[in-house]
Amino acid sequence: MHLKLLLPFDQLKKWTHRLLCQRRCTLTKALLITTLLTVISFFVLNYHHGDWTMKPKKPQLSSPPAPITTCNLLNKAKIDRGPNNHDTQGNLRIGRKVLIMVDSPFSRNAKNIAASMEYSRYPYKIVDDEKNLPTLIHMGKGRFGVIIFETMSLYLSLDAWNRQLIDKYCREYNVGVIFFMKPKGELEVLMENMQDFSFSVQYNVALKDYSLNAASKVWRITKPGEVIKETFPEEDWAVFYPNHSTFEPLAFATQTVSLYDDYDPSSVTKNKTVYPAILDTGKNDGIQRVFFGHNFSFWLHSLLLLDSISFLSHGKLSLGLERHIQIDIDDIFVGAKGTRMKAHDVVALYEAQERLQEQVDGFRFMLGFSGWYYQHGTEEENAGDEMLLQYRNHFHWFPHMWRHEQPHKFTEDELHRNMYLNYQFAKDNKIPVLHQYAVAPHHSGVFPVHEPLYNAWKSVWDIRVTSTEEYPKLHPSWGRRGFVHSGIMVLPRQTCGLFTHTIFLNSYPGGPSRLERSINGGELFKAFLYNPLNIFMTHLSNYGNDRLALYTFESVIKFVQCWTNLKLVQKSPMDHAIKYFDMFPEEQAPVWKNPCDHDKHLEIWSPNKTCDKFPKFLVIGPQKTGTTALYTFLSMHPLIKSNYNSKDSFEELQFFSGNNYFNGIDWYLDFFPRPNNASTEMLFEKSAGYFDNSVVPKRAHALLPDARLICILISPAKRAYSWYQHMRAHGDPVALKNSFMKNHCFNTHLKERALKKTVSEPGFLISH
Repeated sequence: MHLKLLLPFDQLKKWTHRLLCQRRCTLTKALLITTLLTVISFFVLNYHHGDWTMKPKKPQLSSPPAPITTCNLLNKAKIDRGPNNHDTQGNLRIGRKVLIMVDSPFSRNAKNIAASMEYSRYPYKIVDDEKNLPTLIHMGKGRFGVIIFETMSLYLSLDAWNRQLIDKYCREYNVGVIFFMKPKGELEVLMENMQDFSFSVQYNVALKDYSLNAASKVWRITKPGEVIKETFPEEDWAVFYPNHSTFEPLAFATQTVSLYDDYDPSSVTKNKTVYPAILDTGKNDGIQRVFFGHNFSFWLHSLLLLDSISFLSHGKLSLGLERHIQIDIDDIFVGAKGTRMKAHDVVALYEAQERLQEQVDGFRFMLGFSGWYYQHGTEEENAGDEMLLQYRNHFHWFPHMWRHEQPHKFTEDELHRNMYLNYQFAKDNKIPVLHQYAVAPHHSGVFPVHEPLYNAWKSVWDIRVTSTEEYPKLHPSWGRRGFVHSGIMVLPRQTCGLFTHTIFLNSYPGGPSRLERSINGGELFKAFLYNPLNIFMTHLSNYGNDRLALYTFESVIKFVQCWTNLKLVQKSPMDHAIKYFDMFPEEQAPVWKNPCDHDKHLEIWSPNKTCDKFPKFLVIGPQKTGTTALYTFLSMHPLIKSNYNSKDSFEELQFFSGNNYFNGIDWYLDFFPRPNNASTEMLFEKSAGYFDNSVVPKRAHALLPDARLICILISPAKRAYSWYQHMRAHGDPVALKNSFMKNHCFNTHLKERALKKTVSEPGFLISH
């Protein structure tokens, strides 16, 4: 459309002459001129850009992207020996712990190694002072199963005594060592002869075509046979040239043109096979070692390190090969118009599920629905809703909220009514719901715990399992854990890089290459590698549009199959929960964190709750030292307020030291008044049993990290006499029958008998 069709030129000329050529200039005329110029500019710009509607352009693809196939030898026969078993029959006198020697605990390589240990749940100790080694042996047993040096140079710089000490420990207790090579600068020596180890190292080598030695017994999780075709720059790589039969290559690569070839006359012939990782089998000096020619940032080293630790610790430090996975699709029927699934997307979902069932035993997508949004899309999207119901028996379903409500904002009665509407929707539409699993929108009410949600879940749906990414907090992802509260098992949930608005590949945050890196050895791949159970969060919109979720999961599962021997399995949420807490029983008891310490937790904490009700200090005891008197005196101060009395324990809440802890934070805060002025008034509680209970410090620090502690210490003899009188006052038969001195002597006699019996037992050792 041309401009003259909207505003004829003659008329425009006439108006312009009237406005500009008359002598008087008024404010009205000035405004008209400005408006006219604005309108003209608007149309001219749109004319040149060819978009009169000014609607934002959505990225459009002719078809959704196909999953990435990363197996280079997918259609060729390859060596597949299966996973090696590293378990050693015999008496291993080593502990299940890793010693990590680092130049600095803040270096990137050191932090990556430590994160891998955290992810694997391996106990470890970091030492950054090579002159002060930790105790290696305790009661005739080695404390560490593997030793890792962040750099080879760190080991070589040890003084003679400490180096001999480590070598002697490794030989006597059959403990292996892992080394990473530190790159050399361009002006340093590029070829170095390691006489103590019978090999040479060439630094600053550019590599390509990285592959693994399929014959090595090191591989357990890792599946050799693939080739990484990319080219690696020379700045960070070193390769090894062994000259003893004790060495065997773990990896091969082809050396390419290097910037330093002309500088270093000893450069090896280009395009020759080199070894970027080797194993010392211990034939030379009795110590097995693994050497990596690159730091831990190379994605494949995550696999190689796990297998090296397993091999060198003789299976003592080893992850299982089975991985339980579950892919949740939240927000079924929920979503803005134009972003939801259509009928052909549902068919694609079903077809992808059939393909994934060939790779994951028992696989089915888990669909979380909010019934109120059914048929709230465009005509095509409403057809997609109908198609979901037609395919309903092919998927597993679980309840979201009726209108996608955030549970922490509602009372128990309101939650009950809303859940019942969703329940009735499922019943009317014959949706096969797994009644024992549910997920709350935005993880609301799961943690921090909103008691009405747990009660309503059990009442309406008989929920026994849920999941969240917020316990104990969102980041780091490897730190997420599970817990059990009010009879409901809460499992850790993982993200996969896809969120509600992540719907087009070309607009993926950071670009499509970032998602590919996550899939090909990055964050998403490592979730499969390290976690025995992964419950992945996705959304309805991720399966429409570019179907990014199908692209992502089919790609990463294929990558896992290409490079690992992991077996992927899906079972029911209840089976997953039972399996998880069988593996990690210590996680069943929750550790309540303070919601006020994290912005995300505050967002999903009930608005009628307040941080001001947390006590500012605790009187922790011990018993019979005058804590009750102190409690009374402090309560007299106008700016100091104590908790309300408990009907079971009077003025003591005994929250951190007993079963009251499992009642949750809401129960605890209900005993405290809301201060009139939180900046001047102070809340406190007194429980004398906190002093000598081993679980209290961890629990109290988690919930009240800034609280002050008050402890009263008196003469042990006076305290013992006070306790004797306390027991008499409570009718204890032993205290009533005997005098204080007789009780004291009787108790001392019992302790001596117990000590003699213990000393006489085999293997008992007294140390001073």
